[in-house]
Formats: sequence, structure tokens, C-alpha cells
Amino acid sequence: MGILEPTQPVQTRQTDVNEWLDILADSGYRLTAPRKAIVQIMAQSRHTLTPNQVFIAARQRYPNIGLVTVYRSLEKLEELGLIWRVHEIDGCHAYVAAPSGHQHLLICRSCNRAEYFKGENIEPLINRLGSERGYDIQEHWLQLYGVCSECQS
Repeated sequence: MGILEPTQPVQTRQTDVNEWLDILADSGYRLTAPRKAIVQIMAQSRHTLTPNQVFIAARQRYPNIGLVTVYRSLEKLEELGLIWRVHEIDGCHAYVAAPSGHQHLLICRSCNRAEYFKGENIEPLINRLGSERGYDIQEHWLQLYGVCSECQS
């Protein structure tokens, strides 16, 4: 595989929503209507979403949802490894559905579309950097920012 070989887009199937709900229930979390709305939004999005964007989308499905519920639910989903926190260039953060396996992100700066790619060929670079600087690199995560082909048009 090449260093930037794309993989499947962020999870988008209804089965993912059901799997996420099962994981939440098995972990002892109540499956409230607001939490289900947040799970649906996050599991089906192909874009990075800020907590406020999740809040706005969730209010369309469940008008009485509170912003604190969104933050708490995102925190739980992150703890369970279902979503990743994405650090944005402006210093804020957003979230995206986590991929299966070790993958990295391409993020469009215009529309926030997120696409995963495998990067096995970067292992030698990481090992060399660790060795040169005396680090025992234990994990890494790469986010690349650019403008997707749809936004370039």
C-alpha cells in the first residue's frame, strides 16, 4: 500500500448506529433519545463535527437536548473509542467517527470532510525520528489538512 492510500470513508451504515448503541448499553450507559440522536449524527457523518455542530443537528431531531448532554455524550463515545477528537488548526477541536485499525486522517479545510488513509510507509520515518532524538515512540496519529476535490471545483 502507498503512504496515502485512502480507505473507506467514515462509517455511514445504520448497522454502525446499532453497534454503537449496543456498545453504550453494554458499557452501562442509558440509551436516552438525546444520546441516540447524537450517536446517529456521529456514526453517519463523513465530516468532522464540533460539539456545537452536533448540538445544532441533534436539536433538529430532539428539540429539548442540552449542550451539556452533547458534551457528556461525546466524552463517553470518545472514552469507548467510537469517535476521535480532532485537533483543528484554530486550536479548537471537533470529533469524527473512529476507523477500525490504525489509520490517519485527511481533513478538508473547506467542508470538514474526513477521509481515512493507511500510512504503513511512515513507520521508518517515525522510528528514525525517535532514534535520532532519543525517544521511544509508542504511538502516533497523523492529520493532514487540505482542500478536497469537491471543494476545489
